[in-house]
Amino acid sequence: MSGELGARRRLLEERVRAFPDFPSPGVLFRDITPLLKDPIAFRTVIDILEDHLKTHYPQIDFIAGLDSRGFLFGPVLAQRLGIGCVLIRKKGKLPGPKESVSYTLEYGQAELEIQSDALEPGEKVVLVDDLLATGGTMCAACELMKKLKAEILECAVVIELKSLKGAEKLKPFPVYSLLQYD
Repeated sequence: MSGELGARRRLLEERVRAFPDFPSPGVLFRDITPLLKDPIAFRTVIDILEDHLKTHYPQIDFIAGLDSRGFLFGPVLAQRLGIGCVLIRKKGKLPGPKESVSYTLEYGQAELEIQSDALEPGEKVVLVDDLLATGGTMCAACELMKKLKAEILECAVVIELKSLKGAEKLKPFPVYSLLQYD
């Protein structure tokens, strides 16, 4: 990690709080609320993501923000890149024709949706969310992209919980995370 990037990531680490045993015993919750409260830290997240994407992908057509905290980062990042942002929502939140994918959570089933006309076949997309844990939500979002025949360039997240191996479930799609925790 370069010196400047390392310093920027340390700023972000200082703005992520850990809450043991939330929402259930044995879970160490990573809270990004202080990061969102700090305009310099929030801008730093967007700056790092923007720099990374511009360096690695000469053409990106859309950012796809995942419900709900991906909506905090996705549209701002898309604005910086001069592209649009499409929304991947929880079931029942979008009007019109939709594609949907069901997936398993630790505590049951869930469903994600995207409007059927959100993307054209072959459009290049980066998926954005705040957290990658087990990978279930991001995998479902990738399935939605496949249904629309979009090209997934990368899955970008602010925090990755490495011990839960979500990135392994997303292969062959690359994962980029600003902060990693065990």
